[in-house]
Amino acid sequence: MIRRLANRIPRIVIFLLAIAAFSLTWSCGKKTAEVSRLAVVVSILPLADFVEQAGGDKVNVTVMVPPGASPHSYEPKPSQLVAVSKARMFVEVGTDVEFELAWMDKLMKINKDMLVVNSSQGIRLMGKDPHVWLSPSNAKKMVTNICDGLVSLDPQNQDYYITNKNKFLEQLDELDRNTRERLNGLTDRRFIVYHPAWGYLARDYDLEQIAVEEEGKETTADNIKEVVDKSKGMRHKIVFVSPQFSTKGAEVVAHEIGGSMELLDPLPEHYLADMRTVVGRLVQAMR
Repeated sequence: MIRRLANRIPRIVIFLLAIAAFSLTWSCGKKTAEVSRLAVVVSILPLADFVEQAGGDKVNVTVMVPPGASPHSYEPKPSQLVAVSKARMFVEVGTDVEFELAWMDKLMKINKDMLVVNSSQGIRLMGKDPHVWLSPSNAKKMVTNICDGLVSLDPQNQDYYITNKNKFLEQLDELDRNTRERLNGLTDRRFIVYHPAWGYLARDYDLEQIAVEEEGKETTADNIKEVVDKSKGMRHKIVFVSPQFSTKGAEVVAHEIGGSMELLDPLPEHYLADMRTVVGRLVQAMR
């Protein structure tokens, strides 16, 4: 019995050592792969998807404003500032997003060597409306600007980034065609929102956004009366609200117009799928 056990011990030890060696190799390989990726920081969730679509497995993305947080008031955590200090590239929306207005100068001082990409470069802006990403045609320009930034930092992988970008641009074209088809034939093209995030989408598809809130100011009785008047004749009186904001004001408006509330997220994490959901809810509201 003792002899048999003694004969088995070396095999067990060898087996365990083999597992340990494999685990160490896999762990080191994983860390090496992560280190070799371009460290990219973005301000908001949609930009993270755009970077990942173009960058694929050659980027490692950190988002400053996390899911559920508002870019109008968010303050970064120390761990996020550390990520900025190590980043090769920062992608900003480049419009009047309050987080960027408050923090970009500070973030650039933390890491003066990182490339800052203005993703909205070349987009026709609507005054101070910062929500450029909520238009598939704008998204195409934003992804192209991001791809250009990746290529400038990593020219040896230029073909990889451009191939990924072109594939995503085709998907955005399909999203645009599908959106137009679903909106085709609607006679009443009005929809009500509490926070006016959907101006670019409305502009592109000949829709009318009826917004309760104006420039982030507190809702007044006059605002509510104006929305009530504009909503007359609408079959479905739905007030769309953003999950990043309080819904108390929207509840009052919905009650006054004899309607209801629904969520419509202006910070899509998975752009293609989430924007299809947005269009579906708008179509349902405008039928």
